Amino acid sequence: MDTIASLFSFITTPVSWVIVQFHKVYGALFGDDTGWAWGLSIVSLVILIRICLIPLFVKQIKATRAMQTLQPEMKKIQERYKNDKQRQSEEMMKLYKETGTNPLSSCLPILAQSPFFFALYHVLNGIATGKTIGVINDPLLASARKAHIFGAPLAAKFTDGADKVAQLGATLTDVRVVTAVMIVMMSASQFYTQRQLMTKNVDTTVKTPFMQQQKMLMYVFPVMFAVFGINFPVGVLVYWLTTNVWTMGQQMFVIRNNPTPGSKAQAAYLERLYKHVTHHGQTRRRSEKTIVKAIVAKGRDRNEFERKFINGLSKAGLVAQADGTVVKGEAQAAVAQTEDGTPTSAAAPKRQQPKRQSKSQRQSGAAKAAGEGTPTSLSKSEEPEDAKPAADKPAQKSGGGTRSKAQSGQRKGPQRPKSPSKK
Repeated sequence: MDTIASLFSFITTPVSWVIVQFHKVYGALFGDDTGWAWGLSIVSLVILIRICLIPLFVKQIKATRAMQTLQPEMKKIQERYKNDKQRQSEEMMKLYKETGTNPLSSCLPILAQSPFFFALYHVLNGIATGKTIGVINDPLLASARKAHIFGAPLAAKFTDGADKVAQLGATLTDVRVVTAVMIVMMSASQFYTQRQLMTKNVDTTVKTPFMQQQKMLMYVFPVMFAVFGINFPVGVLVYWLTTNVWTMGQQMFVIRNNPTPGSKAQAAYLERLYKHVTHHGQTRRRSEKTIVKAIVAKGRDRNEFERKFINGLSKAGLVAQADGTVVKGEAQAAVAQTEDGTPTSAAAPKRQQPKRQSKSQRQSGAAKAAGEGTPTSLSKSEEPEDAKPAADKPAQKSGGGTRSKAQSGQRKGPQRPKSPSKK
């Protein structure tokens, strides 16, 4: 354990220093030896770390959405090279390189806060064993050992025996009840966070293996927290519960204000945006203009919810512009956006296509035109030989009566051309 602690000494000292600084503030309010002072110090440490990790969280969101977009292409590669794993890996890496996507980006927040987690674990383990660590000296060590959260010492674990718990000034029942409740809350918050991501912020129009993996993780992660949680000190459980609650709230904010295209969250967001825009007659916030600009730029690639939003604006007498703004009326909208995003003049009349006639209508029109002496639409090759002018035909020696009889009994409509006579 000392060897492992020495490996994390580069981060253990800063973590212990931050906890001590927060403890000075909360100790002045609640008392130096209280669980509130030490517990809130750990909570404040989590908040400080997560604020510093916000840029990585934004990068994680972008990476996750990029991976969702690439899932259809990845599935094609897997099916095409299902018998050649090496070629499949090469094509996957080529796809990642062309699109600038990194699959590990979605794990950055977890990887970045892991050193802080292990550092806090060793700090609390040092408190439990009575060893100073980092900037926590003997007076601070004695104060931390006296601190209890709802009757459970900061350094106590669910698996600790009665003797060890008694040395920390608590009972085994109090420790196990508090740790069990915190483990359940920690697992439940993790499950809800993952479920919220799966049910609200996933494109429902695309079924990919990525969705199945996320669904599996929704059940695996809470079980992992429950199994490993019984070996965590109470202080570490406070840390992990706080970071889960932060993640849940942060994700709720992102899903509400910047949802994944094609998801249920986007449908709810566009419905709220439609009500807001139609009420004020314009997009007022920068984020609203960004969303409208992206929808207009898609043109015919808009999904169902985006088309419904654009059509709703049109019915309300509003037109979405390419810069994300919304204008009222045809007079103010000099240029309107068509379904495919092509600008078209609002005052230009639409070109009317001629109505297509049925076969019977075309035949009756041709007969009427023939009766009035107007040339029909029959091509030269399709005209009956007998209908041609007499001047264009060579004189016939005989058979005039037969020709007149054929003309009088001729059917309406185009006739098959006669084959040339053999000499």
